[in-house]
Amino acid sequence: MTVEQLVESYGSVGLFVGSSLEGEASAMLGGIMVHQHLIRFWPAIIALALGSFLADQVFFLLGHWWRNSAIVRSVQGSTAGARVLTTFNARPDVFAFSLRFLYGLRMAGAVTIGTTDYPWLRFILLNAMSALIWALAWVTLGYLFGQALAPLFERLSGYSHFIWAGVVVAFCIAAVAVMASRRRRAKRMTTRD
Repeated sequence: MTVEQLVESYGSVGLFVGSSLEGEASAMLGGIMVHQHLIRFWPAIIALALGSFLADQVFFLLGHWWRNSAIVRSVQGSTAGARVLTTFNARPDVFAFSLRFLYGLRMAGAVTIGTTDYPWLRFILLNAMSALIWALAWVTLGYLFGQALAPLFERLSGYSHFIWAGVVVAFCIAAVAVMASRRRRAKRMTTRD
């Protein structure tokens, strides 16, 4: 099975998962897939917007429900968390809307906003609007740059097994790194207390 066949079969699901985990690269890939006619424009937009929206809602709720937990306190106590809180307090609605456009602050931002008294329904509305605009912008960019990148994807299609193996290996390495980082943070938090 080639990459194109996998994308044709699981395109929207892949975009949904990718946008909830990573973001911009998945959205750009969605635009390239639209350009190559592997997926239609609006299904790509909806899958990306929905994945991104739901991930941010989960992070918001984690911050709200577990605001006193060690993990949430560590996110809030991080440099990114402190920047998020300062910026959020200056303009809460603008920050909640633009959160996904601020590179590197998406998770910390949603968790930190969840620890405040910011209304959940307002966050849902602003998050949904920004997710739709974000997906539309990135898919459009991917579509426009798809013409330049299409020859690269054609050359790589013969190496689909190696590409998928590389993706699986990279995912496993990233998962191990995240777990090790969490253990170190938890260990530091317990030695501080």
